[in-house]
Amino acid sequence: MEALFPSFQTIRYKSGLIDLQIPQIMGILNATPDSFFSASRVTVIDECLALAAQMIEEGASILDVGGHSTRPDAKAVSAQEEQDRVIPVMEALSKAFPHICLSVDTYRLSVAKAAIQAGADWFNDVGGGQMDEGIFEWVSENQVPYILTHSVGAFSQVHQVPDYEYVVEDVWLDMAKKIQALRVLGAKDVVLDPGFGFSKSLDQNYQLMAQLHQFTRLGVPLLVGVSRKSMIQKVLGTKPEESLNGTTVLHTVALQQGAHILRVHDVIEARQVIQLVKKLQENGLSNLS
Repeated sequence: MEALFPSFQTIRYKSGLIDLQIPQIMGILNATPDSFFSASRVTVIDECLALAAQMIEEGASILDVGGHSTRPDAKAVSAQEEQDRVIPVMEALSKAFPHICLSVDTYRLSVAKAAIQAGADWFNDVGGGQMDEGIFEWVSENQVPYILTHSVGAFSQVHQVPDYEYVVEDVWLDMAKKIQALRVLGAKDVVLDPGFGFSKSLDQNYQLMAQLHQFTRLGVPLLVGVSRKSMIQKVLGTKPEESLNGTTVLHTVALQQGAHILRVHDVIEARQVIQLVKKLQENGLSNLS
């Protein structure tokens, strides 16, 4: 199959290009009071800047800011409240760290527009273009680097499990259609997130992880977000605070299968995984991708 986006060695942000030939780390900053991992919550600007500085020093090249929790049973907040949470953080980060790539984690176009104006570089869309109108057209027209996440239905349905015939094939085909639509509209910088934890059962999440290399055939960079998620906790019987080791195991598998970006709470540990997998590859380990 011909790749839909044949070349993705780099991806743009305001200060230049990020080299995706080297796996990159996206640090999670939650401007919310209820995200599932309390250590990622930043509701005070000074706390946000301190955590951001720590993540950058530890090796993060991208910071992802969200103002609306997507944990199971999270209550929806208004677009205005989400924007009120995100924009001051984005403005402060953009001023303090002008050379760091900033991403806004939202499914709302209005919040994405405001965040880009406030200094964000990327639009990380958990809704995969389907939870608001005009997203594909806007990112294409304005050439905003876009993270396309797989999920099904409205925000209130994102943790319900559809009746897949075969989850890997169904997710792959859905993403292929959407990537093709973005390409036709003229989008140039698209990243794919298979959406671990969204619209999948526990076993379906692991089926996707086991076949993650299949998604590299779509010809776009691959982002993996499994950090401390319930797919780890349900197998190991842990809480989010106890799920770092399981996260590291899945990050190792993801990198072996061609992941380009790891979205994480724990930057040092992710950097160490990248370093060790790289050393293994230098000494004969073959990627599945």
